[in-house]
Amino acid sequence: MKTKMTELFGIQYPIMCGGMMWLCKPELCAAISNAGALGNITAANYQDGDDLREAIKQTRALTAKPFSVNLTLLPSFRVTKEIYRQWLDVCREQKVTALEISGTPVDKFFSTDVIKELHDAGVKLIHKVGSVRHAVHAAQAGYDAVIAAGIEEGGHPLNDDVTTMVLTPRIVESVNIPVITAGGIADGRGLAAALILGASGVMMASRFVATSDCRVNQKVKDELVKRQEFETTIYGKSIGLQGRTLINDISKKILDLENQHATLQDLAPYLAGSRQAAVWSEGDINSGLIPVGQSIGLIHDVVSCKELMERMIKEAEDILKNTPKRLGI
Repeated sequence: MKTKMTELFGIQYPIMCGGMMWLCKPELCAAISNAGALGNITAANYQDGDDLREAIKQTRALTAKPFSVNLTLLPSFRVTKEIYRQWLDVCREQKVTALEISGTPVDKFFSTDVIKELHDAGVKLIHKVGSVRHAVHAAQAGYDAVIAAGIEEGGHPLNDDVTTMVLTPRIVESVNIPVITAGGIADGRGLAAALILGASGVMMASRFVATSDCRVNQKVKDELVKRQEFETTIYGKSIGLQGRTLINDISKKILDLENQHATLQDLAPYLAGSRQAAVWSEGDINSGLIPVGQSIGLIHDVVSCKELMERMIKEAEDILKNTPKRLGI
């Protein structure tokens, strides 16, 4: 399946993995890339540039295929601007295939010179956005692609709260660079829909958690298969940093505190990344936030990344080929 996205990154399938704290490490990244999609290493999993460099080298020992690095430029309890710069420099030095920027545009966080530095090293730049205005900025600044991330996505959707179905065609008609759809995508039907809406491919994250290649406790995978699309919630609106997470005891506690006008300092103990890490490793569903999207309603089994990719492509191709017949055209 060839699209502008596959041509841009040199991959087989127009599918990429989004950034996931604690999960997007060399093993999962390589499994996704070896399956024909664009794997992801999440920079925030590492302490500094040296740690990220080692992770990139480990990934290259596991796959010869292209992969991306996620850099999320949001307020952090532990990451300084110096560390962000180290990660950026390592990606340039290592000439990774692509750098996926979430949060603040990299040219605004640092300077416009950064884009030229990365392009000179052969690094493609993708910006994940939740609005047309941010997509237009990315295109004008020189990014190679944008991700249209609807409110359905897990993690930190933009507080414009625009759905994927509306956001994708709006961005497609507003920029002249490839658009990748994210939010609510978990199968071939979502991929086919994104292509029909004008996107060049899709980004998924939640669906990759429920794969045999993802190193999380089996209880978490079983929980995602069991849960439905209405069992996520938005938190953090009161502090200007909204996120979507699975409904559990911690998310309910956070929402309760927000209703009581809690400050960021009040919420910090419940937002801590160490809690989330414990969920993934120990399988205690109620011990921390589980940043997944509404696409969990479409997750019905746990399979390998290879099987997932092949199944999605087959399903999408079947839909695109046979829809006129199904409509009686």
